[in-house]
Amino acid sequence: MKRFLIRSGISPLDLFDAPTIIARDAIGSNVGNLLYAYSIYRNLWTEDTEIIPDYYRIDPDDADHINETYDGYLIPLADAFRETFRRQLKQYTKLIKRLKIPVYIIGVGLRAPYEPDLKAGFPFDTDVKNFVKAVLEKTGQIGLRGEITSAYLTQLGFQAGVDHQVIGCPSMYTFGKNLTIKDITLNEHTKIFTNLAPIAPQLVVDFMRHGLQNYSDVTFIPQDIDELTLTYSGGTYLNGPSLGKELRNYPNNLESPEYRSGKVRFFLSAPSWIKAMKMADLSIGTRLHGNVAAAIAGTPGIIFPADARMRELSEFHGLTTYQADAIDENTTLSDILEQVDIHSPERKQAANFANFEAFLDKNQLSHIDFDSTEPAPLDKKLESVQLLPPVEPLVNCEKQEILQRLEANYPALKARNKTIQDRSAKTTKQLRKAKNELQTQKTEWESEKVELEAKLLRAKQVNQRLKAKLTAKNKKIRNQRVTLNRRSVKLALRIADQFRK
Repeated sequence: MKRFLIRSGISPLDLFDAPTIIARDAIGSNVGNLLYAYSIYRNLWTEDTEIIPDYYRIDPDDADHINETYDGYLIPLADAFRETFRRQLKQYTKLIKRLKIPVYIIGVGLRAPYEPDLKAGFPFDTDVKNFVKAVLEKTGQIGLRGEITSAYLTQLGFQAGVDHQVIGCPSMYTFGKNLTIKDITLNEHTKIFTNLAPIAPQLVVDFMRHGLQNYSDVTFIPQDIDELTLTYSGGTYLNGPSLGKELRNYPNNLESPEYRSGKVRFFLSAPSWIKAMKMADLSIGTRLHGNVAAAIAGTPGIIFPADARMRELSEFHGLTTYQADAIDENTTLSDILEQVDIHSPERKQAANFANFEAFLDKNQLSHIDFDSTEPAPLDKKLESVQLLPPVEPLVNCEKQEILQRLEANYPALKARNKTIQDRSAKTTKQLRKAKNELQTQKTEWESEKVELEAKLLRAKQVNQRLKAKLTAKNKKIRNQRVTLNRRSVKLALRIADQFRK
């Protein structure tokens, strides 16, 4: 049996509760990461292949162990070409260079503004080049999330269709080539799941708060780890991406209407998230994977794209979008639904899936029989797993559960803090090592400089001596020429006198 290592914080077979996820950051800061990893698990886990998570560990010193233990390394990524992922990208590059097994990048993208200026370049261009070069030595082709990322890598010197191929997000292929999205009829009882990210334009945030007030069954689905802490314990200790930014009407504290009403759910696994999404009538918001979960569950979803990452994936998969600048204070949900096509993802799914399958085949990755009606091997394993329910806010809890959560939260945060401290200490150690290496190099350069300066001085002195000798010799030659010329004249005069006699 083949064994593949995968970049993943949680296996679908793991049952990690909220404190464990918080302590380990097992969702990579965003539970959306579980969706695309789940697709890889489900599609590549066969009767002859086992997939083991690396729990987000990146250490070049693990190379020998990985080479001896696994047959390949699956690395699905999100928008990893970004400033805040440079450290990890460099570590991956070092690790991959030392690996002797195939490495598969099944989806990676660029983080950039909605209208990116690719020609201007990015501070991390060199890091991306080094990473891609290292990967291409271990694989046939890199899978990209969209055309913007493809244009970016092409500009860096890599060839589209040879070095890289646009495949979209693997999460869209979780259940195969068929995608059927149900219709929606709006009424006051329509079951709506909402999602928001701190990059959301204020108009969208305001609409999500006031534009959905006429609907009684609206549930907010947060995704960031700091939001998990808030939902689980009421704390804002992890001042992360969602809680660390001030936005009017953004649900980032227990006083927000979403939390006070108890209508918040934080899902701890991809299967439980998708299962719940099937029961919803509509998903709407600024989270990409929040609405991808809806699409693969057959539920209509509407995305307000805010950056290049969301734009390229929405365009590639035909996800239903609505532009934020089209919203004003009078916009209603009915207005939006009248202007969008909730079935648009269906029309691109088959062709995109065929392209994804061709990518897997080109990289010689075995996968399940996509045409089979039998349950996938992972589905069979999940039948015996009792998935954990989503985390509800404290307002929905009895006193005893609140106490249990608060007691469990402290060691979780303590462990999380230790993880951060350990990472910081490791980074400090690496920086100190690099500083020492630079100092050693500087000392060597200074020694070489002194030696070269001494050689230059000696050469200058030799040159001066040679110049002095040359000057003296030239003077002697000139004197000899003058003497010779005088003698020649005298001789000529004597000869002339003899002829006159």
